[in-house]
Amino acid sequence: MTNPVSSLRSRQMTDWLKQIFPAGVSAIVPAAADASVRSYWRVAVKGKSHIVMDAPPEGFAFNAFLMQHRLLERAGAPVPQLLDFDADQGFALLEDLGDSILTPLLTEEAAGNWYLRAIDLLVSMQKSVDSQGMAPYDAAFLRRELDICREWYFGQQLGITLEDEALAAWERSCALIVARNLSQPAVFVHRDYHSRNLMVKDGRLRLIDYQDALHGPISYDLVSLLRDAYIEWDEAFVLDLAIRYWQKAREAGLPVADDFAEFYRDFEWQGLQRHLKVLGIFARLKYRDGKEQYQADIPRVLGYVRKVCERYAELGALRKLLAAVHDEQLATGYTF
Repeated sequence: MTNPVSSLRSRQMTDWLKQIFPAGVSAIVPAAADASVRSYWRVAVKGKSHIVMDAPPEGFAFNAFLMQHRLLERAGAPVPQLLDFDADQGFALLEDLGDSILTPLLTEEAAGNWYLRAIDLLVSMQKSVDSQGMAPYDAAFLRRELDICREWYFGQQLGITLEDEALAAWERSCALIVARNLSQPAVFVHRDYHSRNLMVKDGRLRLIDYQDALHGPISYDLVSLLRDAYIEWDEAFVLDLAIRYWQKAREAGLPVADDFAEFYRDFEWQGLQRHLKVLGIFARLKYRDGKEQYQADIPRVLGYVRKVCERYAELGALRKLLAAVHDEQLATGYTF
């Protein structure tokens, strides 16, 4: 067996695998890492490949992963097969879905078809997964996520502490955003439903990274998909796909607004909350976790935030605040 690293953690993983495969495994090689504490290893056993998820329990809610996996599996969602696990040590043996994530397949020619398939999967998941007993995506949770932006993006990335009028503008804006998002109907929310968390195996979309799911605003996963932090599309394309989702959701009996314009406003305001959070997370990944690669995606995410703020008069104070902290000039000037 090829041991990729010499460490206590790798020895724990090796010992655990020996309990499952007494005859041994022929190789362990890195498969992937993500923005959390998790890492993934490809394990070969008698010519068949499996994935080991290494999720140290001190930094990962393993039981939440198990709960969401079972919930999605019961609903028929295309999650990887869970073959074995040790929650105490933080190891899971999973079906190998390969290396093909959706992102690089989203060419100009193919993107529309892939997005429609992802929308179909989302509608099916929202209709089939019973999320009533799940933790709610409530006001406190939404607000904690916005505070990640204030602490890590404003505070660490930009070196700015919001005070006085600036802080008041931020607080008022956050209250408006939270209130708008809470006014939406609630369904199962994956919370990271985007092109890097959709795998493609045998031409079929498969779902990963669902352990943080909550019961929350119906537009959340659609905005994660269509206003992706890692790939950007023209507004007309996004609008067309949002309409397609809205039509499919209505046909499926999901509680979307009867008026598409109202649904699209919900979509935009939910995207604003998500993208402010993402700015904070990307900053935190650099300054706390030493993962700088997400810095390249900040301009895209910030662009989403600015565009939504420019479209709604209620968000004028937030747009002026963003201009101030980035030392931009607005045509009308700004005051707090």
